[in-house]
Amino acid sequence: MSSTPSTRHRRYEDVLALLTGTLFAALGVLMFKQIGLVTGGTTGIAFLLHYGTGWNFGAVFFVLNLPFYLLAWRRMGPAFTVKTFAAVALLAVFTNALPQWIHFDVLHPLLATLLGGSLIGCGMLILFRHRASLGGFNVLVLYLQERYGWRAGMLQMALDCSIVLVSFFLRDWQLIALSVLGAVVVNQTLATNHRAGRYVAM
Repeated sequence: MSSTPSTRHRRYEDVLALLTGTLFAALGVLMFKQIGLVTGGTTGIAFLLHYGTGWNFGAVFFVLNLPFYLLAWRRMGPAFTVKTFAAVALLAVFTNALPQWIHFDVLHPLLATLLGGSLIGCGMLILFRHRASLGGFNVLVLYLQERYGWRAGMLQMALDCSIVLVSFFLRDWQLIALSVLGAVVVNQTLATNHRAGRYVAM
């Protein structure tokens, strides 16, 4: 009898995925931050608080995600919760560290929107496929996808665009338009590449 190869990710693969996914997302966040964009979820709320108060983005992002760990633990299990906590912490660290290692002398707003959004989406996709997330609404939409089959990317897009629209009171219309486009790029990346049943990570 031939044995079927295991599809379960090994521990070192999960570690590499956490590092790669959060680094991709942090680079996208850095591009958004460079030109003053807003995005959705707890990341978007952290952006708004950062722009409005000057508080450290990474620290605000980390604190905003704390209430979501209870839902993650109860609904998604301890392994998912631990990996999500690690991903959130890594993103907070990387968003603070990257400006010391890389900066953009020239960064066109449209390129930052498209490339930054794609990087964030790819980073989230990597994490999703290793049973992790960037916390916040990621936890909620992944639970709803697993429980009801709703597409995570489309649901995340609706939530993200709602938060971006709130920023009309704080940002000018050009940045808002680019922010909406960025949210669409992020979540279209997820909607296209992360459908229930197409890829199941054990």
